Amino acid sequence: MPMVPFEALPDESRLWVFAVERTLEGGDRETFLGSVDQFLETWAAHGVPLTCGRDFRRGRFLLVAVDEASVPPSGCSIDAMVGVLKDQERRLGMQILDNTPVWFVAAGEVQRTSRSEFSRLAEEGAVGPETVVFDNTVTRLKDARAGRWEGPARRSWHQRVFFKHSGAAEAGTSHP
Repeated sequence: MPMVPFEALPDESRLWVFAVERTLEGGDRETFLGSVDQFLETWAAHGVPLTCGRDFRRGRFLLVAVDEASVPPSGCSIDAMVGVLKDQERRLGMQILDNTPVWFVAAGEVQRTSRSEFSRLAEEGAVGPETVVFDNTVTRLKDARAGRWEGPARRSWHQRVFFKHSGAAEAGTSHP
């Protein structure tokens, strides 16, 4: 089965989140998503089409999910997806596959910073447990749907790493 609407994928679908270094607009956005869609329409594991979909949120985050219950992706098929994104990194001149930055919302805008800078912001009180963060380590679509991808830092690994003295993190948080 080719690409399906993202909303049609089951909760247990495997999820990858890729953060684009800058907001994509206009032609860059169209070209980027066109390239991703073209790949996903033919994405296969050992010649068997994968049931997959994608969403693009806030002009910065590509969410790709695959229904592993129908056909699980293989290592080679995942490598192929990464290859497409590497090509887009070169074409756009920006990082997409780097998972080290911390992503958060400040003044209503998505921000990207290093872990050390986010730690400094936390120490200064510029960000806190209620700051909306993006946990790009989530691996199941159900987690994104349940608000574990985008939500307050206190509900993610950010609490444990950056706000140790701000109270206990909620049970069931994900880890980087």
